[in-house]
Amino acid sequence: MNYVIMCGGSGTRLWPRSRFTQPKQFAQLVTELTMLEETVKRLDGLATPANTYISTIGPFAPVVHRLLPKVPKDHYIIEPERRDTGPAMAFVAAWMSRVGADEPMILMPADHHIKNPAMYRATFSVGEALVRELGVMVNIGLPPTFPNTNLGYLKVGEELETRGGVHVFAFEGQREKPDAKTAKQFLAEGNYLWNGGYFLWTPQRFMDAYERFAPSIGRQLPAIIDALEKKNEDALHAAFARMEAKSIDYAVIEKMDSSEVRTVRGDFGWADLGDWHMLSEQLAEQADEHGNLVKAHWRGIDTQNTLVYGPPEKLIATIGVSGLVIVDTPDALLVTPKERSQEVKKVVELLTNEGLRQYL
Repeated sequence: MNYVIMCGGSGTRLWPRSRFTQPKQFAQLVTELTMLEETVKRLDGLATPANTYISTIGPFAPVVHRLLPKVPKDHYIIEPERRDTGPAMAFVAAWMSRVGADEPMILMPADHHIKNPAMYRATFSVGEALVRELGVMVNIGLPPTFPNTNLGYLKVGEELETRGGVHVFAFEGQREKPDAKTAKQFLAEGNYLWNGGYFLWTPQRFMDAYERFAPSIGRQLPAIIDALEKKNEDALHAAFARMEAKSIDYAVIEKMDSSEVRTVRGDFGWADLGDWHMLSEQLAEQADEHGNLVKAHWRGIDTQNTLVYGPPEKLIATIGVSGLVIVDTPDALLVTPKERSQEVKKVVELLTNEGLRQYL
């Protein structure tokens, strides 16, 4: 199986630590390794440089090479431009069809935190076996722990089998990011999993699905492949620009018959680290006795349940505060209550609207 790590996103919900030019997959959020390096490290035993591919954008290629020098540069899948996941994953399928059209591949995010790497690898192996044996697309759903409104959900039916502790379910559809009331309902019903953005199938079957369900994307695939073969950058950009910008979930997944899909439950201690509040919750075991999670040169007096990120050369001091997120960078400082940290995207929108893109 080939491993395609999706590494082109912007991740601005973790602003100001994560930027358009330096997104969270290139940040050291949990350990001394970046999220991308952590992802590759936990694939050890399954993936090698020979079957590892990085999907990213041109400006990030030098960063990828610096972090992953063993992955060949001709394994970089350079997206012509940032669009949505529908065009991005269609482009990956077209690109990978030249490597092995009928060889299973997994498309996986570069910026997730995983607490059980062994189960992570076992889950991928079961997914690969299902693709080979049944020809189905496999998505991996994560057990929800709270009513998250920032993620899509996968509805599952009966449990079909268990392989090596990995549970395989019938797929009964997907729901895009719900409102708070609906998210609470999904959690209570117990037959919904978070959609973590993991997809296993073959490049050819992905392309066939785009042609069936998303012709506004699928009909550009022959031109994409032709442009890749001829190394025609102008034709490549033109064909990619003609693809409708929509998520793969809207474009393909929600239209597929349940018989074409299996959902594997990812019981591997997954966390998206999608915003500062979620990051502080997932790394709670690293907090001090007062609930403070600190990745900075910090001293505090009467400070509780506060997240502090900052550069090692600058001292941050707090007095009499609780439940804050404090993120310091050379050119921007964020201070917000934890419960409002999801609103960081509003700051990004504000800076964009005011033309302050140098801070993004």
